[in-house]
Amino acid sequence: MQTLWQDVRYAARMLTKNPGFTAVAVIALALGVGANTAIFSVVNAVLLRPLAYKDPAQLVFINHNYQKTNLKASVSVPGYLHYRDNAKSFSEVAALSGWAVNLTGEGEPERLQGMAVTPNLFAALGAEAASGRTFTPEEGQVGANKVALLSHGLWERRFGSLPSVVGKTVSLNGEAYTVVGVMPPSFQFGREFGQQVELWSPIAFTPQQQSPDNLTNEFLQVLARLRPGVTPEQAQAELDTIADNLRRQYMPGADATNWTLLLTPASELVVGEIRTALLVLLGAVAFVLLIACANVANLMLARAAARQKEVAIRTALGASRFRVIRQLLTESVLLALAGGGLGLLIAMWGVDLLVRLNEDKIPRAHEIGLDLNVLFFTLGVSLLTGVVFGLAPAFQTSKIELQDTLKEGGRSGRSGARRGVRDALVVVEVTFAVVLLIGAGLLIRSFFRLQQVNPGFEPAGVLSMQLSLPNSKYGELPQRAAFVRQMLERVRALPGVQSAGTTTILPMSGNNSSGSFQIEGRQVPQGQSSPHGDRWMVSSDYFETMRVPLVRGRYFTEHDRAEGAQVAIVDETMARKYWPDEDPIGKRITFEGNAQQPRWREVVGIVGHVRHQGLEGVSRVQYYVPYDQRPTSANVYLAVRTEGDATALAASVREAIRSVDRDMPVFRVTTMERLVSDSLAQRRFSLFLFGVFAGLALVLAVVGLYGVMSYTVTQRTHEIGLRMALGAQARDILRMVVGQGMLLVAVGVAVGLLGAFGLTRLMASLLYGVSATDPLVFAGIAVLLSLTALAASYIPARRAMRVDPMEALRYE
Repeated sequence: MQTLWQDVRYAARMLTKNPGFTAVAVIALALGVGANTAIFSVVNAVLLRPLAYKDPAQLVFINHNYQKTNLKASVSVPGYLHYRDNAKSFSEVAALSGWAVNLTGEGEPERLQGMAVTPNLFAALGAEAASGRTFTPEEGQVGANKVALLSHGLWERRFGSLPSVVGKTVSLNGEAYTVVGVMPPSFQFGREFGQQVELWSPIAFTPQQQSPDNLTNEFLQVLARLRPGVTPEQAQAELDTIADNLRRQYMPGADATNWTLLLTPASELVVGEIRTALLVLLGAVAFVLLIACANVANLMLARAAARQKEVAIRTALGASRFRVIRQLLTESVLLALAGGGLGLLIAMWGVDLLVRLNEDKIPRAHEIGLDLNVLFFTLGVSLLTGVVFGLAPAFQTSKIELQDTLKEGGRSGRSGARRGVRDALVVVEVTFAVVLLIGAGLLIRSFFRLQQVNPGFEPAGVLSMQLSLPNSKYGELPQRAAFVRQMLERVRALPGVQSAGTTTILPMSGNNSSGSFQIEGRQVPQGQSSPHGDRWMVSSDYFETMRVPLVRGRYFTEHDRAEGAQVAIVDETMARKYWPDEDPIGKRITFEGNAQQPRWREVVGIVGHVRHQGLEGVSRVQYYVPYDQRPTSANVYLAVRTEGDATALAASVREAIRSVDRDMPVFRVTTMERLVSDSLAQRRFSLFLFGVFAGLALVLAVVGLYGVMSYTVTQRTHEIGLRMALGAQARDILRMVVGQGMLLVAVGVAVGLLGAFGLTRLMASLLYGVSATDPLVFAGIAVLLSLTALAASYIPARRAMRVDPMEALRYE
């Protein structure tokens, strides 16, 4: 320990004696370590840390899975009840659904994100209330479910942390609810899925909802807890059997290869598609760190030349080669720890920036931070980095020709070997930079391809907002229809409004509604399920407002009322699929009523296909019905097409709505352009970070090349002077220096292209409309890096061209 402490003190003195070298090395390492720490903190929170519930590995979600369309759907009420009563692999099977809440009464009216849940959800999660209690089974019955649980944040913010709130009555959506408990601060259920849930209430199923006729009315999320000792594979096998029995009992002839039940671990569902992006980013920052290590190793090799005599003297005085290597490694590790400390500060800033810019796009973003796991990761990376970039310089420096080095003006015969190591490190830097730049190039091309996708409507100039019609005031369907008609009249009369319409599901909003339907005169073939598609209820001017193109027939009109002929509009995808050789106009479909008394709707129009779930999402066939004829949804989206800036009319539209109903809450006010942009947010997140890391890699690689070529020119000054004295021209010197640099780059680019050809296949799921081996990107990056490297080599070459032969011949 005493000699180790001596090594540390000596290393610190040597680093402080060379502040320029130390600063450059520390900054390079800090960038690499900081980037790795920042990304690992995200990976740690999102992928590695268990969910904050009891035995989280036992939590799973159950979904309906339509394999032919590769779509996961929610679960219907009769489906949930069937799984709850028949699945023996689970100790608890709970259901939940989103719940938009208007909190009124004391204080200002407030719009809250709530969740309607079955009372056993908290038992499934292993969660208890901090004060009061959770729900009882009896509170899951119709008429007994007017109770609520508050989140800790809502309790503090709205009710001043008063314990007396338990037992108090609050007004939610115009109805009285009794607060039965407050959850602890650690209970954040819902935030894992990007929802800021602030209160929960029991969901009660009506006899109509429980009817087998509603088996395709899918709106519930089902969370279950595996019994101890039961594996997900065993539970999935039982669900397959249950699905078979359910099809035989309620869906005779349904296609067993299409409609199935799918079990997904809760952790996987939370992570979603971001797993691949995070792992790719983690690999990218590892490359950046390796490039930084190669850069610092080159700096230390260059510095080693000036320390040959020092090492020779220490060796002559009895120091063993192991002792010299240990001293040099101590310096490199100390340098790495300094870089790691600065990198930790960079990571703190980077993590905070990542969370603030992408909080609603990264699952479990509220859990991202620098905990002990991240600190140990940073320490481990720093130590490993110190060893990695310190080994080559240490071995090269400690292996000297003692007599030659101690001579006055003597040179070590190891300069050629050191130059070979420096050249190899430059090749490594260029190789990694090529891989990262190609990855970034593929993401950029993919992003541009997505932006060129036609969403099926024209988002520019459209203002959107959401309304929730309280059952206490709009419980009757005619009341809802009348409110929507009156609201649209007021909004359309506003100056600057071209048109306005409503829909129950807004494109790109993240919501969806689907169900099966039947076509008149067609029997479902044996072994197949009924046709399934996405459906929405829209007002008469909705298509004109969104500028969804009319392919054939007509749009809805003001005359398509409840008392009129029942009509529907289908999209062109549905028309091609189900009426490929005939005109759908005049055909009839139904999704209402029963087999004995179906409620047929005549198809009066065909519209373009709309990408509701995102620009890259695969949508099912789509059909629309007039809201006036089926105002069953209390959630309504208003779309307003304006003549100028859409956001400028937000206040006027709010006032027009309040002129119809002063207490009507209006929320999620945004533009359709913003919604379309937000649908690409996760891709933009990956692209931004990958681009930053690739740019950093390019800078480090070019700086490394410049440093090597500059040092080479300095070392070969005597040789260059001799060549010029013997008749070499400036262009010959230029060709020699630039040629040496470009040879290293050519080797690095070639190896990098081969590496990228294999590694970019791992990010194929992040690409859209672009091959993982896109030749344009590969060629473009090769040219870009070559031109950049040419500039880095040209600057030292210019200095070499200006060498005075007489001065150079005296240079030592």
